Amino acid sequence: MRFATLATPAGPRASVQAGEFYIDLQATDPSLPSNVKTILEAQGSLDSKIEAAKSNPKAVKVAVSEAKLHAPVIDPQKIICVGLNYRDHAIECNLPIPRDPVLFNKFNNTLIGHGENIIHPKVSVKVDYEAELVLVIGKTGRYIPESQAQSYVAGYAVGHDVSARDWQMEKDGKQWMAGKTFDTFAPIGPVLVTADEVKDPHHLNISLRLNGKTMQNSNTKQFIFNIPQMVSYISQIVTLMPGDIIFTGTPPGIGNALTPQVFLKPGDVTEVEIEGLGVLKNTVVGE
Repeated sequence: MRFATLATPAGPRASVQAGEFYIDLQATDPSLPSNVKTILEAQGSLDSKIEAAKSNPKAVKVAVSEAKLHAPVIDPQKIICVGLNYRDHAIECNLPIPRDPVLFNKFNNTLIGHGENIIHPKVSVKVDYEAELVLVIGKTGRYIPESQAQSYVAGYAVGHDVSARDWQMEKDGKQWMAGKTFDTFAPIGPVLVTADEVKDPHHLNISLRLNGKTMQNSNTKQFIFNIPQMVSYISQIVTLMPGDIIFTGTPPGIGNALTPQVFLKPGDVTEVEIEGLGVLKNTVVGE
């Protein structure tokens, strides 16, 4: 299934995509939750009701082309990011291949959906783009063995790890969290695609276009740490919960590594595309 969170007059509403429409689940069946995270917590027990809502002739529908969206999961307990996780990106940055996953975090203030605006903070002059595959956790786990870790992933989404490089790299001690967690710096969407619909998440084309020009173009087969390794490693530190979000790293082509450097500016349009998951489009606006 492909879940989205609609922006409606009644507030954020969990929906499921059916062809060219999103079905507002709670408006169609009041017994269904309005929150995608609650659906994930149900561990599949709501699937039959969701399928019935999709086929309901009286379903409350919104055309995909007209829908206003939030991030698919609007209230994760945690947003955890893995840095330097593409071999070709580490080489691009002249950095050694990490021996362990490089972790940082974002806060929920960063989350926006497809079509919403990225706010360019007035205190940064080096705002960069990063196309990323996002994992969404589907069940609670701690000290998860790598052999079981894949089963903890509920699904996948297109993500954009926007980064203020001057705050990240030029502050004392290198402030990764500060540079990564400005408001609107984590666009995700348009949908959460459940894991059963993604044949091989380790072999997906991933790209980013800036004003129509391709800046990043790689494949998740370049991961240094695969998905079971990332999930297992992170679960040694924190208990993973349904709805938790993991950004899995970016491929080469970031603006900070180019000569001359390229940074985002108001009016720019970014499009992140991942094979089978869709296109995440956002416009940059000044603060």
